Formats: sequence, C-alpha cells, structure tokens
Amino acid sequence: MQNLQLTRFTLLVTLSIVLTGCGGGGDGTADTPSAVSPPDNSAGDNSGGTGSGNNSLCDVNATSVNWQALMQEDCDSLAGYGLFASPIEVTKAPNAPGLAYKLTTELFSNYASKYRFIFVPDGQSMQYSPNSVFDMPQGTVLVKTFALPFDTQKLGADNEVKIETRLLIHRDSGWQALAYQWNQEQTQANLTVAGANVSHTMNHQGQQLSFDYHIPSKAECKICHQSSLGEQSKIIPIGLKAHLLNMSLGSNQENQLLHWQQTGLLEMLPDIAQVAQAYGLDDESASLSSRAKGYLDVNCAHCHNPTGFASISGLRLGFDVDHTSFEYGICKQPPGWDGGPDGLAYDIVPGNGKRSIVHNRQVLSEPKDKMPPLGREIVHTEGVDLIERWIDSLSPSLGSCVDG
Repeated sequence: MQNLQLTRFTLLVTLSIVLTGCGGGGDGTADTPSAVSPPDNSAGDNSGGTGSGNNSLCDVNATSVNWQALMQEDCDSLAGYGLFASPIEVTKAPNAPGLAYKLTTELFSNYASKYRFIFVPDGQSMQYSPNSVFDMPQGTVLVKTFALPFDTQKLGADNEVKIETRLLIHRDSGWQALAYQWNQEQTQANLTVAGANVSHTMNHQGQQLSFDYHIPSKAECKICHQSSLGEQSKIIPIGLKAHLLNMSLGSNQENQLLHWQQTGLLEMLPDIAQVAQAYGLDDESASLSSRAKGYLDVNCAHCHNPTGFASISGLRLGFDVDHTSFEYGICKQPPGWDGGPDGLAYDIVPGNGKRSIVHNRQVLSEPKDKMPPLGREIVHTEGVDLIERWIDSLSPSLGSCVDG
C-alpha cells in the first residue's frame, strides 16, 4: 500500500509539472512605466465550446441569465450566458439574481484583481457549513474574472487588463469548470479548453515584473478543485467557506453572511459571533496567527486536506486545524520531496521560518519545488514575509526538529 501511495504521489507531481497552472489579490506609489503595455495574448486563443462550434442554446445577445445554456452547453463565447448587463463589463452589474461577493483574504494569482459573483436560481439557497465549502444547489454558477494591473499600487479599470473569466457551474452531472480568455481588444471572452499563456509586465513597488500568466486548461482546473473519496473524484468550489466570507461590506458595513441569510440565499447560519473569521494579511487589527492561517487556508488547504490533490503529504492547512499540531506541519517531514536546494527536512520548524519547507516553497520557482504548483508565476513577497514572520514567532518548544 505504501508503494502504491508513493507511486500515486509521484504521478500527481509529474502531472502538475507537465500541466503547469490553476489558480488571487493584489495591493501595493509610482507612475505606470511607459514601457508597460497591454499583454500580447496571441499565444493562446484556444477557443471552442463543445467541440462542434455549434452552441444552439447560446444566445450572444442574451439580456438576462441564459439558464438553459448554463445547464446544458459549453458556450463558445462568455456573452452567450447573459450573466452581465453588458457582455464586456464583467466586473460589475450582474444580471439578476447575480450577486457580487468578496473573501476576507485572497488566493494569490500574480497580483491579479479578482471580481467574484454568485448566481443561485430563484427560490434556492445554500446550506451553511462551519468549516467546509457551503452546499450549493444545482443551478448555482460562480463567476470570477481575473484582471492584471500595470501597477500593483494603483486601483481602477484604467490600470488593469482583463485576462480571463472562470465559471464553475453546478449541473446535474456535478460542478463543471470553464475558462474564458479575453481578446486583446477586451471586447470578447472565448472558451479555452487547452489553456493559454498571456505575457504581461507590471510595476510592483518600483520593480518591473515580466511573466507569462497561465490560464488553466480544463484538466488543470481539476487539480485545484479536486476532492477524492476512495475511487471517486469530483470538482468542488474553493472559496465559499464561512471564515472566508465573514466580513462587513458596503457603506453600511453589513455583514456579508447575515445579508445572505436575510435575503434567503443562505440557510442554517448560526449566531454570527459563533462563526470563525479569517483576516487579510495586511489587517494589523488581527493576530499574526489568524492572518497566516487565513492565508494558508485559501492558498493551500484546497489541496492540503484529507481529500485534496496533496492528501498523501499528510499536511493539513485548513483554518480549523490546530496550527501547533504535527498535522499542521510542526516538525513534520513530508513524503516524496527531496528537500529542495537547501535540503530542508520539516514543513514547519517553530521559530525558524528560513528552515521551514512551507515558507521556502513560496519562493522556489522550479516546477518540482514551488507551491502552489499551479497559478503562481511570480513570488508573492507580502505573503512570503507574513508566513516567515509567523513561523519565527512560534515557540521552539512546540516540537523537536533535529535541524531546528
């Protein structure tokens, strides 16, 4: 059995290396460099729907949500689903019953801004869960648009370019993942099944960063969204968890979860005081541990859980897991990894971030070493700093690491 598990682990690692990509947020004053221009996305205009190119249910002039197409067709064009009042303005004004939502802390994707919307059919609702992803009814659609900034310290549509819009659609066969790539003119988003690479240059605190943003293929999306029980594997959403949604929004600072409850979108919500809350990495009002755990949860726990892609590693980075425990990585040696260039031995060495694998794999760039293995082409310097400071703050008495 052990050999079988190691073989499976090796195959999974190899698959991630071959496939390369699946994956949020950015912040960061400098003028936009004149050398920065909209990215050339000619490397991957891999559009196509069901393969026939004839989407009979897809209406490119839809003025309301095209539920029939959503449930039955992989439309060639995003516009065919009628999700937004304007087919090119997908960062605002969703058609009813679409609703914008935000997460307390972001999944890092090369400093991309993310615009999230949820569409739940009228009369249906989600079921609350304290630690796992909410149970969402058939017909639910999750929409997320990724826009890369030209300067990470500036906000607004004039400072960014839309790269892709991803859909997760809950059909009768389960959750289906579709990725739509925006053309260079920013006028149309076409379905890409094989994935694509988009060249981009941005300014980040005075440093020019040039990289190829990777739009995941349909197969690659399964890696990040995989949940396996025994021989069965299925796709599930990632961010719809209580602690990642427990925040106040808008001018009246209404709690997002309470608003969903009051509008009938969410059932079984307990007293909000009993709901856990993760915090953004730059929220100084929260403890270092809470911010670090929230960051690791949204960036890592979708793989590092008992049914995720990295389940065989034994590392469990869910927000509800005790961060002083062996399973959270304290003095735990991972299987199937050579320790990287510095021969690291333990996932987390309390009091020593530089000797901790969890911290170092945020920086390493080789496909066999970097984490997350998909969705990151550059280093998230703020996230790296947060995790190193948090590990440094842990008492060495938590565990006995030989090289600690």
